[in-house]
Amino acid sequence: MAGVPYLEVASELCKGCELCMGVCPKQCIAIGDKLNSASYRPVYYTGENCTGCGLCFYACPEPGAIRVVKP
Repeated sequence: MAGVPYLEVASELCKGCELCMGVCPKQCIAIGDKLNSASYRPVYYTGENCTGCGLCFYACPEPGAIRVVKP
């Protein structure tokens, strides 16, 4: 049996635009409370419900900020 998909967010690359949140069908991405070194509030994976669809990856304008992992 394959593992459950999940996403990883590179918080230092994320600018908190929330585009990924808007396209996520499972609403498993949230905006963080803490600022990164560039003073943006990066998003984070809530830890459940990711289907691995990749919509967040394609919506993100920052290369490398989101990675979808399908174990």
